[in-house]
Amino acid sequence: MTRLKQLLLILMLALVVAPSYASGSEPAKKGIDFQGTLWGHIKDSYEWHITNIGKTPVIISLPVIVKSTTGWHVFCSSAFSEEKDAKGNRPGPYGLYISGSKDHENKICETVNGAEVRPLDLSITKTVTVLFIDAILLLICVLVPARWCKKHKVDDSAPKGFTGFMSMFIMYIYNDVVKASLGKEADKYAPYLLTCFFFIFIANIMGVMPFPPGGGNLTGNIACTFFLAICTFVITNVTGTKAYWKDIFWPEVPMWLKVPVPLMPFIEFFSIFTKPLALMIRLFANMMAGHAIAISLTCIIFIMFGVNAVAGSSMTVVSVAMSIFMMLLEILVCFIQALVFTMLSAVFISLAHVKGEAEAKMVK
Repeated sequence: MTRLKQLLLILMLALVVAPSYASGSEPAKKGIDFQGTLWGHIKDSYEWHITNIGKTPVIISLPVIVKSTTGWHVFCSSAFSEEKDAKGNRPGPYGLYISGSKDHENKICETVNGAEVRPLDLSITKTVTVLFIDAILLLICVLVPARWCKKHKVDDSAPKGFTGFMSMFIMYIYNDVVKASLGKEADKYAPYLLTCFFFIFIANIMGVMPFPPGGGNLTGNIACTFFLAICTFVITNVTGTKAYWKDIFWPEVPMWLKVPVPLMPFIEFFSIFTKPLALMIRLFANMMAGHAIAISLTCIIFIMFGVNAVAGSSMTVVSVAMSIFMMLLEILVCFIQALVFTMLSAVFISLAHVKGEAEAKMVK
């Protein structure tokens, strides 16, 4: 499934980029920037573009919070001009501007002694806004069943509706993923692992939605997946047993693989970092690719209408059908990627809790 998605992504990008070169100045005449549309939906921004009504864009302006050389400034992103200057920058108040340079593209900057520098930026961007929305939805999904459990006894009849669905979902992940991997220690790490699963799943589903409050590509942002991977990395290694660390720095292999050249200890130590790296890249790449493919399929309609009306009309049917198929496939991928991240995190934690011979005898 991953290879198919990568091949489709390459094909869609080729279809988006190739006509621009084939038609010369045609895209410029029509004022359609396909690459800008594609990356504009994927990248972070200081405003949330919803749609266009005719030639009027519908945009949600977000708060800008920066500390520049002139102090702290809080204002709305609508204060930045839509018109770009000669350098490709969008001027704003207090000497700030959204840069058009390659080094700081679409980032708030200021000019200090002739050099472009970035101030301390704590703005509520599109990604941050989506993060807040997803966090609120996660709290609702957790607190509603928790409130029901608090008011009812164990032998009461099972809940129905949303509470019953969430209870079933939570027990499925707990029994088949967390407990299956961690055994007796499942209760200790279940809060973190369940939080990971439902946060990633909600973020993935909200990213598939084409309209607010969805539409934000949170798990397609590598900063988000990096933080989740770091959390698993810290929990895995901080709670690791003595036997776990012994197997890393002094594994049971022939002596010549440890002394004088510590080949195996180096490989084992390096694997500590490759595990969270794999978690980060897998989730980021799959969700970003799916988002890009869905947008590219829509862009094909406008490309074919640029050729002629007949080609555009016929391709509209094909593109819509493919878009629906990809959206349904993405819903499945949303669940699979959340499940894989949680399952691998549970496996990594369980591997760090390996017991030595002395500890195993004490347990018995």
